[in-house]
Amino acid sequence: MATLGLIEYEESTGVVREVYDDIRATRNTDYINNFWKALAHDPATLQRTWAGVKQIMTPGALDVLTKELLYVAISATNGCGYCIASHTVSARKAGMTDEMFGELMAVVGMANETNRLAAGYQVEIDERFLTK
Repeated sequence: MATLGLIEYEESTGVVREVYDDIRATRNTDYINNFWKALAHDPATLQRTWAGVKQIMTPGALDVLTKELLYVAISATNGCGYCIASHTVSARKAGMTDEMFGELMAVVGMANETNRLAAGYQVEIDERFLTK
């Protein structure tokens, strides 16, 4: 259960209702997920976080699938089950296959392993990696 509970759409007012309406319009849905409902207890955080997600997760130099895959990878590394679930659904909608997910998790696992090894051994960065 969310620490402060969830603010449902029907209970929302003011800034919270405005953000909820924007989420619904942007995502073409009538559903507000629990993350936003939990953040709604702090309307400023809700508004700021939604604005950031809305800006960052749209197509740009990186396509939406790539951004969603990155989000899943980072969420797995950070151990956020909610974000793993949410962004896995979004990645699937953007075209992620089971094979892609498997490879993504292999890369995440390998990167975490080699990162820890490099940190533990305090490996100096190769000079050639520092030049442009």
